[in-house]
Parts: sequence; C-alpha cells; structure tokens
Amino acid sequence: MTALLRYQTALLVRSQRWLAPVLLYVAFIGVGVQWGQPVLDSLGYAAAGLLPVTAWLVQLCVNQEPPAARTVTAAVVGSPRAHLASLLAALGCAGLLGVAATLTVLLISKPASTDNAVRVALLPAGIAGLLAVACCVLLGAVAGALCTRPLLRRRGWSVVGTVLAALLALVTSGSPANSAVTDLVSGSRTGTVHLPVLPFVVAAALAAAAAALACKLASLRG
Repeated sequence: MTALLRYQTALLVRSQRWLAPVLLYVAFIGVGVQWGQPVLDSLGYAAAGLLPVTAWLVQLCVNQEPPAARTVTAAVVGSPRAHLASLLAALGCAGLLGVAATLTVLLISKPASTDNAVRVALLPAGIAGLLAVACCVLLGAVAGALCTRPLLRRRGWSVVGTVLAALLALVTSGSPANSAVTDLVSGSRTGTVHLPVLPFVVAAALAAAAAALACKLASLRG
C-alpha cells in the first residue's frame, strides 16, 4: 500500500492539477483570515473551507490515471487496493493542507473570545481546530468518493453531485463537519473551547463506510 500511495501522490504532484484547489483554498484563507482576529472563529473558517477542497482532490486522484494505466494497476494489485490508494492520497494531501492552515491561524490570530473579554488557550484551541479540520477533510472525502467513479461516471453528474454533497455536509444540522465548525464559532463567543470528539468519530465512521463502498464497487464495475 505504501508504494501505491507514493505512486498516486506522485501522479497528483506531477500533473499539477492540485494547483487549482490549493490556490483556491489559499485565496479563501487570505480573504477570510486576518491578523488579530479571534482564533476560534478563524479556525472554524479555515476548517470549513477544506471540505469542498478535499472533495475536489478526491475527484482528481480517483480519475488521474489514464484508463489503460488504471487497468494495469488494477491487474497487479487489485481494483479495491488501487482505488483505496487514490482516496488515501487525496486525504493525505488535504490533511497536510489543513495542518498548515491551522498552524498559520494559530500564529496570526488573537487568543481571545469574539468580544476580547476572555483569553483562549492556544493549545486546546489548536487541538479543537485540528479535530474540526479532520471532520471536514473526512466529510469532503465522503462527498468526493460517493460522487465520482465508480458510483458516478458522467463528469457533469459527478461535479453537480460533489458540489451539492459538499454544501449539504457544511450546512446540514447534525453533520459532523457542521457540528465541529459550529462548536468553534459558538465557543468563540464565550471563549470556551469545545473539542469535537464525537463529530470526529462519526466523520471517521462515515469516511470508512464510503471508502469501503467505493472500493467494493470498483472491483465490481471497474
């Protein structure tokens, strides 16, 4: 699996297709996160933006191999393992982007509540921010995995489905991503750090189920 991950990551890096989602996310952070803003608000903003970016990266990784190369890879290691490697490569890239964004937010944000009345400890805030990033990355992977090959093969339907799934994952009450981001933003009003542990567990379970389904169908449908 390590060799497959290196292969999929190398394909993504060399193709330079990652530039569009990454630059879009950098612009998103540049516009919405400013020096001296409350740290919890900024962490929530940074985490939320990762969800559609992760879904985009998943679509890129799953579809980056030419059909002939994909057939050869599947013949050597099996379709499920090859598909799982593409999903994990996208997940890893999005995770690294999220860690970098979280560290940047912690460096430039003000460790205080929204009204500047309560000081916020950076270490718990950073942990909460990373958990929220993980929730959004995992839900983005779910949206990407369920809205592309092998479940949706038509490019148009895949794009529409991914956009709608990412939007619903962000705004639907009860969604792990929505809960994690809401915990950060609401906690900023009182200066209280809420660790989104339960949303993270639910997001991880959903991501595992979506990956299992996609890999199973990859073996059946190619």
